[in-house]
Order: sequence, then structure tokens, then C-alpha cells
Amino acid sequence: MTTDRYTHGHHDAVLRSHRWRTVENSARYLVPHLDEGARLLDVGCGPGTLTVDLARRLRSGQVLGIDRDQGIVDEAFRHATESTVTNVETRIGDVYQVDEPSGSFDIAHAHQVLQHLSDPVRALEEMARLVGRGGLVAARDADYGAMTWYPSNDCLDRWREVYQSVARANGAEPDAGRRLLAWGRSAGFTDITASASTWCFADDETRRWWGELWATRMTESAVADQAIQLGVATGDDLATLARGFTDWAENPDGWFLVPHGEIIARP
Repeated sequence: MTTDRYTHGHHDAVLRSHRWRTVENSARYLVPHLDEGARLLDVGCGPGTLTVDLARRLRSGQVLGIDRDQGIVDEAFRHATESTVTNVETRIGDVYQVDEPSGSFDIAHAHQVLQHLSDPVRALEEMARLVGRGGLVAARDADYGAMTWYPSNDCLDRWREVYQSVARANGAEPDAGRRLLAWGRSAGFTDITASASTWCFADDETRRWWGELWATRMTESAVADQAIQLGVATGDDLATLARGFTDWAENPDGWFLVPHGEIIARP
């Protein structure tokens, strides 16, 4: 199993955002390729909401969701069961070495995964092996360096610096979205379609939801623990950043854009 460290950890403030993800808000670029009956591997499936939604779209197809954390795999299994979706299997797995034969899948999908890896190119190579000729690899990742917000906020500027420093200390790349095309080419793909899409939090409900998530992450999650351990920020610093998110979220003019890079690649 890989020793890569997951920067966010599994605090509920992290998982609440993961549980919000659906095909509609997180994988629309993949919809034209979701042929009924396809076999799909969902790498880094997390709590399974996106995984299960993909399975619904594939109908008679089969979906395997893998993640490194047993508790998260168990949650994904419970979600599939409670959703009465029967064409989903979840299990422990490592994106660098998936225990399945070459060509086992038609689609290998990774959402917000490559940004957390020390070797995203090797992960894409493994995904290519798993789909083989005629299959496709799909990846979507955020780009922290390209995130933008209004009004200007010194605390949010500092939040980005802290997060990027922690992620890079883990050997990861938080500005992954802009790099997906290059990583795909380095992995040996010659047929790649690159695109982009966004999340935007600007109405009262979504702005407060997003602001509260990050305020909590910066004081209670693994990101906070690592920032302190690395000497990137003190506890008082992080409390100030959290208040910055809360203040931003309460501003009726508040607007936050999260851009994502996307690739559809064929071996």
C-alpha cells in the first residue's frame, strides 16, 4: 500500500463536502462516455456518493470503488446499500497497484485524487493498464492556485499559502488541475481531451456551507494538525484563518470559484 499522506484526512468537515458530490456537479465531462453496461473503476471513492451516482448511470454496468481507508470503504458500502444500488462493489485498494487484471475495466475514473499523490503519472499508467486498448481514463482535479474569491480577504490569501505548503510537504501538488494534460502525456497517452469546469459558491446557503467547512478544517482537521507540525502556522494563526472564512461567508457579496482541470484519455 502506498505511503502517500492524504492531506485533508477524514474529519467530518472533509467528508461532508465529499458526500455532496454527484455526477451532475463533479463529473459532467464524463457523462457522454457512460455507456450502459460499462465496467468502471472509481479510484479514491471516498464515502461513495459519486461512485453510486455513476453506477446509477451505468445501469447494467458494474462499478468498483477503491480507497485506502477501511472506514471510508465501509461508509461507501453502506451508502450503496441504503441507496439500493446493487451494481457497486467497494474495497481497499491502492491506485498504484490495483489487484485486477489488465483490461478489466472500460473506464478508470479519479476525482480529486491525483492532486494528493506523490507520483500522479504512475497512477495514470496503472489506470491505463486497467482499461487497456479501447478503454478510457478520466480524471478531474481542483487547482488551488487558480481559485479566486470576492471580496479580497487577507485571511483567504494566507489560507491558500498554508494549504499549498502543507500539501507540497506531503509530496503532493495542490495546483493539479492545470497539470492533468501534462501528466497524461507523461503517462504515455496520445489521445487526450482536456477541459475545465467549476464549482461556484455565491448564494447564502452554499457560501455559508463552504465557509463553515473550511473554517472547521483549518482548526480541527488533518490539515490543521500538519500545518502546526510543519511549523507552517500556529494554532492562533489557524484560528484567524478560520474567522476569515466565517467573515467571508457572512458577506452577502461573497463569491468563491473553484476551477477544475479534466482529462479524458485513451491508451
